[in-house]
Amino acid sequence: MAKQPRPLTGKVVAITGGARGIGRATAAALIRKGAKVAIGDLDLAVTEQTAAALGGGTVALQLDVTDAGSFERFVAETERQLGPLDVLVNNAGIMLVGPFSEETAAGAQAQVDINLLGVITGSKLALARFLPRRTGHLVNVASTAGKAGIPGGATYSATKFAVVGLTEAIRGEVRGTGIETSVVMPVPVRTELAAGLQKGRGVGLVEPEDVADAIVDALEFPRHDVFVPRQIGRITRIGALLPRKWTEAVGRAMRTDHVLGGADRSARAAYEQRAKASDAAVSEPAAEKREQPASAEVGA
Repeated sequence: MAKQPRPLTGKVVAITGGARGIGRATAAALIRKGAKVAIGDLDLAVTEQTAAALGGGTVALQLDVTDAGSFERFVAETERQLGPLDVLVNNAGIMLVGPFSEETAAGAQAQVDINLLGVITGSKLALARFLPRRTGHLVNVASTAGKAGIPGGATYSATKFAVVGLTEAIRGEVRGTGIETSVVMPVPVRTELAAGLQKGRGVGLVEPEDVADAIVDALEFPRHDVFVPRQIGRITRIGALLPRKWTEAVGRAMRTDHVLGGADRSARAAYEQRAKASDAAVSEPAAEKREQPASAEVGA
């Protein structure tokens, strides 16, 4: 007998970085399943516009994932308006590309603050609610760059490796409590964050809706490792068994070293300009703690 999906009707879901990209697509997919959704992002006006377009009673809230107080208010207000939290999707993230030796300290710190420390903060806030209830599902959006370091995105890769390890460790700690975890690892996703990236061989860009559907599937049929597309999981597992020089040769054959390293910086200018316009320029240390350009993960 085929396994039946877990119903998502009435489930309360909070999504960070929900105004655009993967976050928006995930909210839309969950609303279609009957879930009650709150989206959080730094730009409240854009978040409210997204919520209005999504409909379904979507709650729009301002959120800076680098500010623990802001994150606490986001989760608390989600519960006040919608009910006890069932699912947190830690999706907000940024990616800066270029040679590691040329990366600014502010750029590195911003990626760590948003991509890693933001996920840590959100995970703790979710678990503080899940553990007493012995139920809940934590979804952390990482990247295939969390399984293989990608040239041109060294710090980004480092943050995504950390998210993968963090989520695996949490999974071990909550085993037997009724709480579930998922780590989502997409290849590059067709969002503004992926502007100017080069295509590898064999696997092209996926759509935000592909990642959203994979997240919904992981909630309906719980599983920890969520690769998008699925065949990337098989490639990753096979690669882990091969000698390093072989896996590196395969990577070069697939041109994975050009995906970020060969990015068209002019094509990425709009994304980077929007990040700066959010009063969160990655090059200005004073703004680092406030940065959260609202696109969802690219997964690289």
